[in-house]
Amino acid sequence: MSRVIKLRPWQKEALSLYEKKDAADFFLVATPGAGKTTFALLAARSQIITHNLALIVVVPTAHLKSQWAQAAAFLGLQVDTNWTPGRAVISDFHGVVTTYQQVLSNPNGFMRLGRHAFVIIDEIHHAGDDKSWGTALMTAFSQSPKRLLLSGTPFRSDYAAIPFVDYQDDLAVADFEYGYSDALNEGHVVRPIYFPRVGGEMEWSANDGSLYMATFDDALVGNLANQRLRTALSPEGDWLREVMQQSNAKLQQIRKHHRDAGGLVIASDQEHARKIKTLIHRELGLSAALAVSDDNDASVVIERYTNSDQHWLVAVKMVSEGVDIPRLRVGVYATTTATELFFRQAAGRLVRFVSGLGNQPAYLYIPDDPRLRHFAQNIAQARYHSIKRNQAPDQEEDFQLFSENSEQRVMETEDFQQLSLFSPIRSVASEDIATDVFFEGSKEADSDDPSLLIELVDLPREGDQISHILGAGEGKVHLAARELNNLRKQNAALVKRLVDKTGLSYAKVNAELNMKAGLTSVAAAGIKQLQQRIKEAERWLQHV
Repeated sequence: MSRVIKLRPWQKEALSLYEKKDAADFFLVATPGAGKTTFALLAARSQIITHNLALIVVVPTAHLKSQWAQAAAFLGLQVDTNWTPGRAVISDFHGVVTTYQQVLSNPNGFMRLGRHAFVIIDEIHHAGDDKSWGTALMTAFSQSPKRLLLSGTPFRSDYAAIPFVDYQDDLAVADFEYGYSDALNEGHVVRPIYFPRVGGEMEWSANDGSLYMATFDDALVGNLANQRLRTALSPEGDWLREVMQQSNAKLQQIRKHHRDAGGLVIASDQEHARKIKTLIHRELGLSAALAVSDDNDASVVIERYTNSDQHWLVAVKMVSEGVDIPRLRVGVYATTTATELFFRQAAGRLVRFVSGLGNQPAYLYIPDDPRLRHFAQNIAQARYHSIKRNQAPDQEEDFQLFSENSEQRVMETEDFQQLSLFSPIRSVASEDIATDVFFEGSKEADSDDPSLLIELVDLPREGDQISHILGAGEGKVHLAARELNNLRKQNAALVKRLVDKTGLSYAKVNAELNMKAGLTSVAAAGIKQLQQRIKEAERWLQHV
């Protein structure tokens, strides 16, 4: 059945511009939460209908595959999250969603499908971070007729030009840009975000055994500044304990009006994350969800957290970019990974607007380190950074935090041969909290503009395009699509029965069944996964 959806003004403008551009590549930069996924999938629908193309979506992480599959299903597109080039056909989907790493593992295998595909490359700047990823993308998709390149974060690449992106005077040129200030001014698109900055006094033993004591107001550079930050973020000190108490108090205040509002702590590494989870339980009496890359169920943990009312989620980099958890309202920046790119990605997790809540500011608690303060102020000023290529590392901004790896490189250049003696001794948070904020914005989106409405016409039968390309039988496609729909209906009916019998919410029942069946969503599931989910639901009903 056809239906009508409403575009945001920027989406309408960008789609119009996209339709007019004849070139193979279109580069869109849009702030997190603005709706770039919807824009990309609407553009894909147009290409599927007009040019009989398959769809390939390339994303940075495995968790984002299911997120894209759900968004695609909402717009009538079925994409396979499990396809690999070794499979001969795609019989019941419009396309596939894969990761940069999967493309790297077999770029020639993706080339066959890519020659007849509309390719969406999400967070394209990652192809500049890792040269091998960029090379693999060029091999796999340079012959594709259409490529849509997306980025949600102003970025720069210091080591390599990003594939398929046009440059002028060493600056990458976007075909369309929609910044954070644009979204705030439009209204009802993103949240304003505040940055409570917590100072303190830290004491530590440095790598050479020397003892130091400093506040965030003391002028330190390089290695010592990084050690000061690491001391503040130590779970054994008082600084992080006090910040968790302050941020949790803010979260509890928000939950009076936003009942399932959640908080996110971004930790430095996996051991650090586990210690913070313990700290939250000990000091706050709450059980936090933990999502780390070593856990094979990390995506399931994130999915369950997203659909629950649990207070806190602790992660390292699993939710730093792209992951959509709209109920996140409070964050704690507890990581030494603090490039401006990563900082902006972290802030972007908190700004997704939820309709019906009215005013909904978000808060990211940060150490009052001068470098992090600089990043926060840049966001508060809504300053857009240039996107440069081939910039020498020593030209990086003065306010650049050392990561753990870069600190090790500094130690090696100074001929440090002894074992690291760094050890945090004491950290105390200050009572005063300073805050930086985005300007609020006052204009609200025009809800009555009929030109923003778009009718989604029916797509050809699921999989017909790819069947034509890869040789699957048309009858098989139709049967598979019909079976998918029947299985989804059976799942929906079983979920309703479980809700009635257990008294649990739909979100909790769905999350539990997804975990038992080993999938992240019904929309992204294939036939075998849906069949397994039905079996798990029937087993559950037998024991209720």
